[in-house]
This record gives sequence, structure tokens and C-alpha cells, in this order.
Amino acid sequence: MDMLRFATAGSVDDGKSTLIGRLLFDSKSIFEDQLLSVEETSKSRGNEYVDLSLLTDGLRSEREQGITIDVAYRYFATPKRKFIIADTPGHAQYTRNMVTGASTADLAIVLVDARKGVIEQSRRHATIASLLRVPHVVLAVNKMDLVDFDEKVFEEIRQDFLDFSSKLNITDITAIPISALNGDNVVSRSENTPWYQGPALLHHLETVYIGADRNLQDVRFPVQYVIRPQQKDVIDYRGFAGQVASGLMKTGDEVIVLPSGLTSTIAGIDTADGEVEEAFPPMSVTVRLADEIDISRGDVIARPNNQPIVSQDIDATICWMDDAPLVKGKKYAVLHNSREARCVVKELQYELDVNTLHRDQEATQLGRNAIGRVTLRMTTPLVVDPYAKNRETGSFVLIDEATNATVAACTINNAE
Repeated sequence: MDMLRFATAGSVDDGKSTLIGRLLFDSKSIFEDQLLSVEETSKSRGNEYVDLSLLTDGLRSEREQGITIDVAYRYFATPKRKFIIADTPGHAQYTRNMVTGASTADLAIVLVDARKGVIEQSRRHATIASLLRVPHVVLAVNKMDLVDFDEKVFEEIRQDFLDFSSKLNITDITAIPISALNGDNVVSRSENTPWYQGPALLHHLETVYIGADRNLQDVRFPVQYVIRPQQKDVIDYRGFAGQVASGLMKTGDEVIVLPSGLTSTIAGIDTADGEVEEAFPPMSVTVRLADEIDISRGDVIARPNNQPIVSQDIDATICWMDDAPLVKGKKYAVLHNSREARCVVKELQYELDVNTLHRDQEATQLGRNAIGRVTLRMTTPLVVDPYAKNRETGSFVLIDEATNATVAACTINNAE
């Protein structure tokens, strides 16, 4: 059974947490004591209905304010597929949390309130989904019950979203009219929308094809740890542990280690359950090589005829997350897979307006939640790919060395 990771995004009070609560409730993925707790809390608030959003809003401050602040991860399964949900906040100041949730997602659900239509946050989240190369996007037009399930309202919102998305790099968009509160078109088709001929949301989540989204062509294996057992009965064992980022690795394959450029062949691949003949993402394995090569944490194993880029000059699109702005000339720590480095901001090329997609080339700094394009100079070479080619090796984060806070999420456009 395969697994689908999806993130919800949308503006404040669009019903993201309620939608996930409805999915969990209608798919019978919650325990009775959880439901009783939610029912009691709903009654204490004076609600005449069971507030299913309480299933995901776990922080006390979230429950008190009725908003989502942090990313909430939930897990459930149907007979057809397993799911990991990232419920992300709608407030603009929590855009960084949306970036976190969508960075590993196979699909993004962008919720839009049927009464409000496509607003700035809807465009912001569509832009982020595009920048993060989320392969599939669902436009969930929620609260259709509040506009009397009017087909014209749904079509206007759908067309508005498609017109904006046509300027972005989103290839697969599915629009579904729903009512998360009442369950219309969430788990099963609703009689209130006879004009809608598409699938219910859960059916779409169960059947959307994600097999082609995995990169099995480009072998990328970032080394996290070098294993040298100190046991008397284990002689000359030297393995390189990590998670396969992409590609298919097999015993006997010729490989190259970067940035050193030394070559060898795979002598064996070990897992916690024993030796295997091949490894693919997202397997965590230990690779043994036929030759004694000096390999350390942060190095990348690839194929000689299909190599990533080794570079100190990185052209990246970044989402800035810190209160203090990004400015040219400032230095930051870099975490790229298992390699750590430092960098300096050489150039701020432009700031992107998420509403109009206008590129402001006169910008001198990036404020909180701003998206822009920069050129960075690294202190040590990184082994990278363009993000469009490989999401794992094409992304990294910037860290403020003074506060140790993550200040930016970055996707690589190209490297010199």
C-alpha cells in the first residue's frame, strides 16, 4: 500500500482543520475517547454542532483562539492508501509553517471560502505550492452550503484560480465544491451538487497517481554517517549510512563520490532487516563500496554518467521567515541535506509580489514572509541539483548563527 503526503492551505477560517476533522471522522480514523473530548469541548463553547477542527488544533492557544498556529500532522488510512496530513496555518505571519508542511507534500489542498473567492492568501499559497513543485493541487471551494451550492459561484472561483495558476508552474489542478462542516463531497458525493460530475475529495486522494512523481532516474545518496563497528567479530566493515534521496541503487553499480570525484562500485546494501539487492527512495540503508575511499558526512554518492552539480555559487528562490530582514552582504549558516556550510548573500535579484507575480528588481531587502531570488556564495562546495529536477538535493535552509533560528527555506534554480 503506497502513501500520499498532502498539505492543506488557505486563508483564516476557510475550514482547513474542519475539513481534516471531517476526513478523519467520516473515514472512521478517530477513537471514541477523542470524539467524546471534542463533543464536550464543543458543548462547553455553546456550539450546536461537533466542532471537528478540534481534532487537529492541539495547542491550547489554538483551541482558545479557534485558529491554527503550528503545523499539525495527522495520519489515517483507507483500504486503498495511507495518508499523512499536514494541517498548516492560514495567517500570513505563519507562512513559514505552510512552507514546512508543503515541502514534502505530494499534493496540496488549497481551500477557498465560497463567499470570499480567491484572495491574497489563496494566491500566496498557490505560489508557494508552485515554487515547492508540489505535483498535484486540489482547489477545494469550501462552505458551498453558505452560497446555496450555487454552480455559478463555484465556476467563477475555479476560473479565477485557473487564470492565476496559469502563470505558475502547476501542472495538475482539480477543483471540488465541498462543505467540510456538513461533509458534502468530502468522503462521498453530495446530492446538493447534482451539477458537479467529479469525484469526492477522498476518492481523488485515494486515486491520484503519484508513481511518476518519484525520481528513480538520478541516483543521489547523501551520506549521513560512516559506520565502523568496534566489535572483535566484525572485521573491516565500513559502511555509509543515509537515506536514498532519489534514483535506484543496485549492488554492482559503478558510483562516484562527490565532491572528491573518486569512483568505486557498490559491494553491498544493508538494511535493518538484512542485505538487499537494490535501494530506492525513501529507504534508509547502509552502502558498502568495493574500494577504500575517504568519505565523510555530507558527501553524496551518485552515478558517474549522471552527476549533480558541485558549486559554491548558488542561485536560489527563498521564502524569508525571520523578523529581521535579509540584506545583501549578510552571512548565514547553511544546512543542505547532511552537509553544513556558511554563505554570504552576494545579490538580491528581485522580490516577488505573490498577488501580481511582479518582480521588483529595485528591492534592497526581504521582509518576513517575502519571496525573492538571491545569489549566494558558499564557503564550501555543495553537491546540488536544480529543484525542478530533484526536490531533495535542490533545497536547503538558512540559519541565523546568532540565534540558531531557521530564517529561510530555499530552492535552487541553478548553480555555477
